[in-house]
Amino acid sequence: MKYTQITSIYSISKILFDFSVQTGGNILFYKSITCALDGINGYTVTVEADISKGIPNFSIVGLPDISVRESRERIKSAITNSRLKYPGRKIVINLSPSDIRKEGSHFDLAIAVCILNSEYEFLQNRHEKTAFIGELSLNGEIAAVKGVIPFILNAKGDPSVEKVIVPYDNFEEASVIDDIEIYPVKTLSDVIGYLSGKMELSRLEAADKVRSHHFELDYSDIKGNGIAKRAAEICAAGKHNLFMIGSAGSGKTMIAKRIVSIMSELSDEEYIEVSKIYSSSGLFNEDITRRTRPFRSPHHTATIKSIIGGGASSSPGEVVLSHNGVLFLDELLEFDKKALEALRQPIEDKKIAISRIKRTNIYPCDFVLVACCNPCPCGNYNNPHKECRCSEYRIRSYLSKASNPLLDRFDLFVEVHPIDFEDIVSPSEEEKSEDIRARVIQAQDVQRKRYRKSNNMYNDGLKSQDIEKYCMLTEDASQFMNMVFNKNKLSIRSYHKLLKVSRTIADLDGSDIIDISHISEAVSFRKPLDKYWG
Repeated sequence: MKYTQITSIYSISKILFDFSVQTGGNILFYKSITCALDGINGYTVTVEADISKGIPNFSIVGLPDISVRESRERIKSAITNSRLKYPGRKIVINLSPSDIRKEGSHFDLAIAVCILNSEYEFLQNRHEKTAFIGELSLNGEIAAVKGVIPFILNAKGDPSVEKVIVPYDNFEEASVIDDIEIYPVKTLSDVIGYLSGKMELSRLEAADKVRSHHFELDYSDIKGNGIAKRAAEICAAGKHNLFMIGSAGSGKTMIAKRIVSIMSELSDEEYIEVSKIYSSSGLFNEDITRRTRPFRSPHHTATIKSIIGGGASSSPGEVVLSHNGVLFLDELLEFDKKALEALRQPIEDKKIAISRIKRTNIYPCDFVLVACCNPCPCGNYNNPHKECRCSEYRIRSYLSKASNPLLDRFDLFVEVHPIDFEDIVSPSEEEKSEDIRARVIQAQDVQRKRYRKSNNMYNDGLKSQDIEKYCMLTEDASQFMNMVFNKNKLSIRSYHKLLKVSRTIADLDGSDIIDISHISEAVSFRKPLDKYWG
C-alpha cells in the first residue's frame, strides 16, 4: 500500500477567497453520496441538503438514529473550527432512501460537503460521482469508522460512484479493495481543498495480499497426543467438527488453539467475506490482512446474543465472526444449555438469519466447530494420575448437558490423555505445523478439483445425493461399513458423517477410493462418543 502526503498548491484561505460566491437566492439545493450498512452489506445513500432563508435551524430527516441526529453539533463545530463559513440559514438534510433507518457517524463528511457547497460553490466536478465516508471531530479531523470495506464494495458496484474518500485511519482496511479510486484524508480542510481542485490527494493503491504462515503457536510445542493431532489434521483437511474430551491439563486447549496453524490460507473470495464481516464489526486487524483464518474463543459465560448475534442493530455474533475459520468452545459443558442448542441450526445451515422488528439480516457462518470438555465436574475421571471424587450420578448429569442433537453435529471425537513423564523429557522432535499444513493443503486441492462444478469445496459440505457419487468404497470396505452400521445401529446422519470423514482420510492418504483402513480410522473417532454418551 502507498500513501503520499497531500500537496497543497494554495493555502485553504486563498482557495476559499478565490471561490466564495454570494448566494442571493432564496433556496439552495445540493446532493452528495455516501453509504450505509445493512448487516454486513453496504448500500448507497444520497444526502440531500435544502438550505433556505429563515430562522437558523439544522434538522435531519430520513429515519436517522440518535448517532446521526447528534452529528448536527459535530458538523457545525467541525466547519467553524476548520475556519470555513457555516451558513446562518435554515438547513434541512434528507438521507435517501428515507424508509430505511440510518445508523452510525460516517454520514458526517457527506453532510458537511453538502452544507459547504451552499457557501462555496466550488465543489462541482470532483464532487460528482464521489462517495464521502467519515466521522468529523469537533476540530475538523476525520475519524475512522466501521464498515469501510462494505461501503467501498458497494461503491465499486454502483455506476454512479467512481471515487471514494475515506478516513486516513481506515486506509489499511480500504487497501483490501482494488479497481476503484480511493483517497484517504485526515481533515475536512483537506477534503475541501481537493474538491476545489487546488489540492491533490494521492490515490490509495491496493495492498498486496500478504501471505504469511508464521504462527506463534505450533504443534511442535506439544509432546505426545498423536491421536489428537491426527484428529486435528483430519478436522482441518475436510472442515469436520471436532470434539475433545479428557481430564484437566491433558492438552486439549493447546491442540485446539493450534488448528488454524495447519489450515490453508483464505482464498480470494473467503478473504473478502471475512474482511466485510470484521470491517462492519469494527474488528479489522492484522491477522485478516495476512489471510489468517479467524479463530474465535468465547468464554463459557457468553450469552446467546453474543454467540448467535442480535440486539437492536442485529449485529453479528461469534458464529458469524468465525466464518471461514474456527469457533472454539472451551469447557463446552459449562456454557448455557440454551446457547449450545442455539448452535445446532447455524452449524447445519452455515448461515443464520437474525430478525428484529422491521429488519432481518442473513449472515454467513460456515465455520469449523472445535469443542473441549472435562469428563466430570472435578476433571479427573479416567485420569490415571489423580482420583476422581465425583459420583456416577454427578458424572452422568454433567455429561448430559451436551444433548444428542448437538453431539450429532460433530464428526470427530477424541479422548485426550495426560502425558507421561517419559514423553515430556523425550528428546524426539514433534512434527511442525508447517509439515501438517502441507498435507492438509494437498488434500484440499484434491477436494477443490473434485467439487469444482459444485458450490461445495470441502468433504464436510457433501450433500446426501453426492455421497454415493464421491464416496466410492472397495468391496471389503463396503462389507465392513455394513457391519459397523448394523452393530452400532447408526442413524443416516451418522452413517453419512462416517463416509465423509473416511473420504477426507482417503484424500490425506492420496487414495481415490475409500479402503477399509480409512473407514476403520473414521470409526475409531466415534469410540469416545459411545464410551461417554452411549
